[in-house]
Amino acid sequence: MGAEVGKETRALVVEGGGMRGVFSAGILDVFLEEGFDPFEMALGTSSGACNLASFFARQHERNIRCYRDIMSRPTTVSFWRYVRGGHLMDLDWLWDRMEEEEPLDQEAVDAHPARYISVATCALTGKPIYLEPSAPDIMRCLKGSCALPLFYRGPVRWGEYQMFDGGSSDPIPVRKAYEMGARRILVLRSRPSDTVKTMTVVRRVESLIMTRRHPALARAMRTTAVSAYKEAVTMAQDPPDGCVVVQLAPPSELRTPLYTRDIDCLQADYEMGRQLAKQSLPKLQEQFG
Repeated sequence: MGAEVGKETRALVVEGGGMRGVFSAGILDVFLEEGFDPFEMALGTSSGACNLASFFARQHERNIRCYRDIMSRPTTVSFWRYVRGGHLMDLDWLWDRMEEEEPLDQEAVDAHPARYISVATCALTGKPIYLEPSAPDIMRCLKGSCALPLFYRGPVRWGEYQMFDGGSSDPIPVRKAYEMGARRILVLRSRPSDTVKTMTVVRRVESLIMTRRHPALARAMRTTAVSAYKEAVTMAQDPPDGCVVVQLAPPSELRTPLYTRDIDCLQADYEMGRQLAKQSLPKLQEQFG
């Protein structure tokens, strides 16, 4: 059961971004080491939701091991598998490997007193879905939050839901945290704090390919993903009266792209997140208690 919310409710929001999430993984590991967890709720999208799950489970350094030792393997992404009808990014294989080698303690996530929300996108409507799964369904919902359209030949199904990547509808769910009652919000970014997404040619082509099977999702990919990102950045920089939003963001673009097999990049950006967390922690303890 989630914590009761009040006017001073504190929320942790974690942006996704594929393997760029290694940056927030470093921040969260320092939080675990220092016992910093004053939050009544936490919301994450895609890899941000995965990072939060390990944080709630108190599984120190699980995230960096997943990025570095499992996700970077050649089997994860294969163009030739995709042209033969398989997944470009094989989340089924990836989730099986994590279950065998780095299993998430889902019961520990359940036991955490704060509310845990994983954001996905509805394949039928293109709107965000705010999931609060419990064991043993947490990993299934995380797969839905991470299932990038085209990269994974989804959708991921769970009960009544058909899900794709949450970044297509609510990439930084700071507005949702506010609507749920949070008035002190810490946002962990995967990009510099002033970054605003634009519609790229690649993204437009992806949405056109998705139009026949999932037209509402395709519209979200073309319009909502960009507008929701812009709205979240604007709110983080200029929050409503009575609300405090603090961002921890890389000072410049990370070396790590959406997907990489470069272990050095992953380790460097993880360490950058750790360093920023150590520098910021005294102030955060004052702001969030």
